[in-house]
Amino acid sequence: MTDRGPDSAGIAVYHKPVAKGQCKLTAFHANPHYHWREIGGALGEAMNAEVDIELKGNHAVITISADEAATRAWLHQHHPELRIMGYGQLMEVYKDMGLPGEVAQRYGLKKMSGTHAIGHTRMATESAVTTEHSHPFTPAPDMCLVHNGSLSNHNNLRKWLKKQGQSFDTDNDSEVAARYFAHRLQEGATL
Repeated sequence: MTDRGPDSAGIAVYHKPVAKGQCKLTAFHANPHYHWREIGGALGEAMNAEVDIELKGNHAVITISADEAATRAWLHQHHPELRIMGYGQLMEVYKDMGLPGEVAQRYGLKKMSGTHAIGHTRMATESAVTTEHSHPFTPAPDMCLVHNGSLSNHNNLRKWLKKQGQSFDTDNDSEVAARYFAHRLQEGATL
């Protein structure tokens, strides 16, 4: 993956499923010394639930005995500076700037095992080089999308999806594709 471009990389790893009634979220903040433990305490108190925080670089895997959508909503409302990279019961998503090998080492991917993983290295053409713009994009629990190429109609599709109730975290064209698939699934389509 290193040959494609040095700007950013990401990987979704499907491993360590949480128990029924729990969810896990992979959250990101640029500051590697971010106050994750305080966030975990406040989240647990607000949701009246047990919270576990596992730190990996500038990401934290938050496991909580609470509803995933309610947990994401609380984090968005009370800590908008955080970015939720992945969520569900099985998937963890790590995204960062730099060469894929560096990103893999930073998050200890060699030590992980699971059922499967998907990774992507990015050479930005349509949007900024940031951790948030890296692939994969997570539009639904335990679902992510990586995309090679560019979408020529992503701005019109983004407007249409916003009217359908979808929200976006970036201006990346691949996030539009991910949100489109999530929208189709909500409508009952099979992909």
